[in-house]
Amino acid sequence: MTEMARTAATELDQPGGGQPVLDRLIALLDLEKIEENIFRGVSPAHSPVRVFGGQVAGQALVAAGRTVPEERRVHSLHAYFIRGGDPSVPIVYEVDRIRDGRSFTTRRVVAIQHGKAIFSLSASFQKDEPGIEHAEEMPAGVPAPETLPTLMERAEGYAIGAHGRPRPIDVRYVNEPPWVTRETGERPARNQVWMRADGKLPDQQLLHVCVLTYASDMTLLDSVLARHGVYWDTDKVLGASLDHALWFHRPFRADEWFLYDSASPTASGARGLATGRFFAEDGTLIATVVQEGLLRVL
Repeated sequence: MTEMARTAATELDQPGGGQPVLDRLIALLDLEKIEENIFRGVSPAHSPVRVFGGQVAGQALVAAGRTVPEERRVHSLHAYFIRGGDPSVPIVYEVDRIRDGRSFTTRRVVAIQHGKAIFSLSASFQKDEPGIEHAEEMPAGVPAPETLPTLMERAEGYAIGAHGRPRPIDVRYVNEPPWVTRETGERPARNQVWMRADGKLPDQQLLHVCVLTYASDMTLLDSVLARHGVYWDTDKVLGASLDHALWFHRPFRADEWFLYDSASPTASGARGLATGRFFAEDGTLIATVVQEGLLRVL
């Protein structure tokens, strides 16, 4: 483990915000190479009982990207969360070089702890090439992110635990947060937040993609719970990500504002499905996400 990663593992969730917290996330994504196609990552010391899903997905994507030429951009990933990760021990990422084609490169990554797989990811990379273009438009009437209160300001006066601590991602709710709508009786069909890395990121395309992957797991399942007026910290909710898919449509910077527009088309069988779209501040559609989560309301 690098000294930078070791420091990040102990400090990511400690008080503070902005660039120092973001730098510690960058360090966590800087995996240690321990053998050809084998990498090791760590978790923050002050983690919840399980490793945050966005962290293991981001680290797995870093592992895959380290085996792919830089000129090939990741365009999609499909992942399964198999077991809850243990934040007290490192995670080993084993990369399988499935295919290196003329236009596409495919990688499969398995994350291992205590001798067992906790997470698997397949990712596809493509060299840039021209083609037909179209995209959905960003929702109209969304206020500018700088005009909205910070997450810490939204959390003031509410017992929402980890959601009120400083994070490496700046989150600004467009609509009322789910812990507020739970009390007002509103049952919103969509959840919209502005997000960006809370500081400046290096000019490494893969890192920006991995930071967005990390952020994509932060509020997505809220769109399921908000439909039913329940929330993680204020109700007895047992939840976990089951699978996660992301498609990256166009280049972007994760340290510039992007709108995360999400909704839940269905929930059944103690599972909730959520879909999301990411738009750059200029309205460009940059990515699409789908996730199903285990959601047991006790």
